Amino acid sequence: MEGIGNIDLPLKLFKRGKVRDVFEKDNQLLIVSTDRISAYDYVLPSLIPDKGKVLNQLAAFWFKYTKNLIPNHIVCDEPEQLEEFKSFAPIIEKRAILTRKLETYPIEAIVRGYLAGSGWKTYQKSNEICGIKLPAGLAFADQFPEPLFTPTTKAEDGHDENLTFEQMVNIVGKTDAEKIRDLSITLYKKAREYAYEKGVIIADTKFEFGKDENGNIILIDEIFTPDSSRFWKVDEYVHWHSRGKEPPAFDKQFVRNYLSQSSWDKNSPPPQLPNDIIAKTREKYLEIYEILTGSQL
Repeated sequence: MEGIGNIDLPLKLFKRGKVRDVFEKDNQLLIVSTDRISAYDYVLPSLIPDKGKVLNQLAAFWFKYTKNLIPNHIVCDEPEQLEEFKSFAPIIEKRAILTRKLETYPIEAIVRGYLAGSGWKTYQKSNEICGIKLPAGLAFADQFPEPLFTPTTKAEDGHDENLTFEQMVNIVGKTDAEKIRDLSITLYKKAREYAYEKGVIIADTKFEFGKDENGNIILIDEIFTPDSSRFWKVDEYVHWHSRGKEPPAFDKQFVRNYLSQSSWDKNSPPPQLPNDIIAKTREKYLEIYEILTGSQL
């Protein structure tokens, strides 16, 4: 089984991201999710078959689930059904959404419910994350009493940089910063509750936002996917956290963990992933999709 890398369509190319190829038509964007995977700011040479379909379909599921909380950018979540795109439907089927083209905020809105990932590394150095002071003595994967809002810059290339809330205010303004923070935490809590009932913990997640012509804040990009969130199974979290170990990942962290244990220096072109890592990553993406949506891809 092969994955799909670059998408080439007879449309104006708006941009190629690390994972998505974006095309412009009539001031709308056709966003197509490929099977590329990125880690440590590199796009890996290996593809994960069906990954793009999982990302696109799972994000579409969550956009519907949260649309009563905040409007999102989706115009059509099955653009392959539209007449103007039918000629290349086999390429984009289940991989694409048609969206509004919006002004985007230059920040990533990250919400953390548990102490993990880069937050854990920052905490170990300074007992804080993005300027938020935390108690000493916390262990890896401890749950916070209340979710933390920890924004970052949004870098097209290179590393995103942590921001304090005050720095975010300087970038987007106080009113919008407060709205984005409050919306992000509300979205996270709603999805966390749903996922927990399915036996899944959303440990942390990332949102991106845009603004429409009337100044309304709009949810964009992807939400609660294995590329933008950290997923653990509830029972496995209980087992491994009690032993001070990282619970098994059902997201991109699985690939990061493999790479961090390899000989790759993270400063040169990344290596091909072994076939078993590709297969296991695909299985994990499909499994978390099926658990959360209750349906098969």
